[in-house]
Amino acid sequence: MVTKEQRRRQLARRKQERREQRQAVARRRRRLRNGVVAGVLVLALGGSAVALAAGVFEGEPQGQPEDVAQTPPPDPCEEPAEGEPNGKQWEKEPEMSVDTDASYTMRLATTCGDIEIALDAEQAPRTVNSFNFLAGEGYFDHTRCHRLVDQGIFVLQCGDPAGTGQGGPGYTIPDENLEDPKVEDGVYPAGTVAMANTYNAQTDEGRDSGGSQFFLVYQDSELPPHYTPFGKITEGMDVLEKIADAGSTVDPQIQATVPNATVVINEATVRES
Repeated sequence: MVTKEQRRRQLARRKQERREQRQAVARRRRRLRNGVVAGVLVLALGGSAVALAAGVFEGEPQGQPEDVAQTPPPDPCEEPAEGEPNGKQWEKEPEMSVDTDASYTMRLATTCGDIEIALDAEQAPRTVNSFNFLAGEGYFDHTRCHRLVDQGIFVLQCGDPAGTGQGGPGYTIPDENLEDPKVEDGVYPAGTVAMANTYNAQTDEGRDSGGSQFFLVYQDSELPPHYTPFGKITEGMDVLEKIADAGSTVDPQIQATVPNATVVINEATVRES
């Protein structure tokens, strides 16, 4: 007969086994996620490796345990408007048309809510000029925000009509505003909007390689000042928080953590004020 003390020990042992199992599952999940962003968060842009962040991410990719059910949370966003990205391409950067003394606002009407961004035409004139041009061409309309990073740094990446991290408008623009005091200490504050690019700090190659992909920072994120800050979110931080709360899932096909929320830019507009 099992005594009370033996029963207590059995229960304690089983409890410890379950705790260790949960910890092992958590470690596997972190390894899988961090394997995708091992060492740096690698964003493929136009077939090139793009270092978005230089954080320390340990571990190698591992498979998910077969006995763990992966149930994504409910999608907090609406169905996208009808339409497909136009995927237009241009051979060269558009001619300057923005007034660097004027104020510009970009509005992203997304399936999850509207996001408004004050663009800095004075400090990042060619970047703002490019976005003004692309928005006017409907380039961002019906495009999916293809990456959500919620470990190490906290960003939502958009602007790729291909939805894979490899798309772009066919031309590149130079880095700008990298000496902005708001990011020079290696932290991009929440609300910052900045460009993705192909810069590799280890080889010092890939400067001036921005295209159309950009990221929105929803929490202060430690990033080296390599990515053109060209705007600040003035409305819609709650939208980003809703997207972040829904979490992300590793997509091995594009080697990225994609939002569980269906984040699609139905329409992007830039207005001068």
